[in-house]
Amino acid sequence: MKLDLVISELHRSEGELAHLLLRMSERHKGDHETYHVARDLAGWCHDHVRELAEAGKEHGLDQHGLDLDPSHDVSVAERLREKAVDRLGRRSEPGLLLLADLRQLYPAASEVSLDWEMPAQAAQAAKQRELLALTQRRHPQTLRQLRWANARLKESAPQALLS
Repeated sequence: MKLDLVISELHRSEGELAHLLLRMSERHKGDHETYHVARDLAGWCHDHVRELAEAGKEHGLDQHGLDLDPSHDVSVAERLREKAVDRLGRRSEPGLLLLADLRQLYPAASEVSLDWEMPAQAAQAAKQRELLALTQRRHPQTLRQLRWANARLKESAPQALLS
């Protein structure tokens, strides 16, 4: 079975989604809904990453030298890049910056959702109850993240684009 590869990719994509959400919350501190909801949604991603690290051990990732980091920390280079982007972003109008962030967030959340589907289907076919339970417990949260990004985009677009 190749579940280890799917779990590893899902772990990576969840970590990236968490990073995007945290970056968005920092860039939009003045928008309380965006700030607080994005932080809450990033917390879900961190929970997912921790559980996927455990699932990775159960599927032998640690034996193949692919031990998954339960915290999925962002590299120093990535942090420097984000600071540069943040400085440039301050020059833009906040509404347009929010739209840009949501446009980046939506496809990332879609990717994570698709990444949850693969282990769910494989776990169901292989009758791996623990992995199936994990996907059934966590994938709905990713779908909620996706719906929030879409709703926030629809809510923000008219004001940002017509003002």
